[in-house]
Amino acid sequence: MGGFFGAVGKNDVISDVFFGTDYHSHLGTKQGGMAALNSELGFQRVIHSIKNTPFRTKFENVFNEMAGKAAIGIISDSDPQPLLFRSSIGTFAICIIGIINNKDELINKYFNYTKGQLGAMTGGAINSTELVAALINQRDNFLDGISFAQEEVKGTLSILIVTEDGKLIAARDKYGRIPVLVGKKDDGYCVSFESFAYLKLGYDDYKELGPGEIVRIGVDGVTVLSPAKKKKRICAFLWSYYGYPTSCYEGKNVEVMRNINGRIMAENDMKNGTLPENVDYVSGVPDSGTPHAIGYANGSGKPFARPFIKYTQTWLRSFMPSDQGDRNTIAKMKQIPVRELIHGKNLLFVDDSIVRGTQLKETVDFLYSNGANEVHMRSACPPIMFGCKFLNFSRSTSDMELITRNTIVALEGEEGLNHIDEYADGSTERGKKMREAICESLHFKSLEFQTLSGVVEAIGIDEDELCTYCWNGKE
Repeated sequence: MGGFFGAVGKNDVISDVFFGTDYHSHLGTKQGGMAALNSELGFQRVIHSIKNTPFRTKFENVFNEMAGKAAIGIISDSDPQPLLFRSSIGTFAICIIGIINNKDELINKYFNYTKGQLGAMTGGAINSTELVAALINQRDNFLDGISFAQEEVKGTLSILIVTEDGKLIAARDKYGRIPVLVGKKDDGYCVSFESFAYLKLGYDDYKELGPGEIVRIGVDGVTVLSPAKKKKRICAFLWSYYGYPTSCYEGKNVEVMRNINGRIMAENDMKNGTLPENVDYVSGVPDSGTPHAIGYANGSGKPFARPFIKYTQTWLRSFMPSDQGDRNTIAKMKQIPVRELIHGKNLLFVDDSIVRGTQLKETVDFLYSNGANEVHMRSACPPIMFGCKFLNFSRSTSDMELITRNTIVALEGEEGLNHIDEYADGSTERGKKMREAICESLHFKSLEFQTLSGVVEAIGIDEDELCTYCWNGKE
């Protein structure tokens, strides 16, 4: 997905931006970049691939390469950024987070309107950040340009800019699907996706931007250029999976939500009579599943244990390689069993979600190969029925790559897709059949999903302010 961090201060801010950006490394593994403005050097920029080496290692020399009292950094799962531009509205550095679903349409409109050009990357692709900058430059100032870009883009777009007068401009996506927060300390301000990133650097909470809100930030304060819009749709999956455990979004902590979520799942199982009586241990599929599992164990009274541990010293995340086969191999190699907690045991695992099921099947087969007697599975979110079109999560070539849809069509053909609501509901006949089929396919003894109402309760935010598209298709 990606995350950004920027700072402006009375003194050099490179250190803050380096560490603040590094604290977003859990959000992306493709590109890392920083840009800064210095009164003598002007704008500077450094971009590195972080596919095989962490951001911190690639940028450890940045203190000798860059200086400035205003700077931005980004961890990106998309194109290289930040980018530098000189235009009619000024020279600036820019980075973005989000997805542009109508990219080709916008490129063609830009060519037809301006008769201009855009730089092409290998294969002829256009950098999304350059496209956004081109949209902004079609207006007479940054405020109008950013507003124009956010209205034109179909998808999600949050923006962070350093202007030539040494200030930051930050804009949250018009529906607030991802967070943008501002922190403050004595000698300056910062902008961040993750709240803990600036708290660790000595900043205090200043404000969380609302949907579509645009602000200008200098050492002298924060100016609201465009107020927040009313309609909010922040991604509910941030709490279930993407967010770091110590992060807070809309005032709601990720780790706390996951514990509550697990407890609610356990209560649902006990109420519905679906809690297996002979479970020896409740466990989480690491890492995101673990706090959900702790909540489930506490709620059910079943002991928590870790039957296998992930070896993360070399491969920090299983989806770092671009090839799916390589990702599956890496995920398998990382799993180190504790045989005493597996052999002959009945295990109930909680995972943050079930998307395609490929890696989860590998995990279950690994547990059985180490002597597990039964493996029950619980998903900490509802069945994923729609590939996300707003963030990088579950973005598939086809929705049919989702195990839920694939199973539905196998059971009932294309007609089954007209009954997605029934299949999502575990109390219906269709819902039961889908769960039984997935159990057979992935070798689970039993399978249950968290309900949408359970997730909403655990987050503690009104459902109307949450994006739940991947579960129910509602925008």
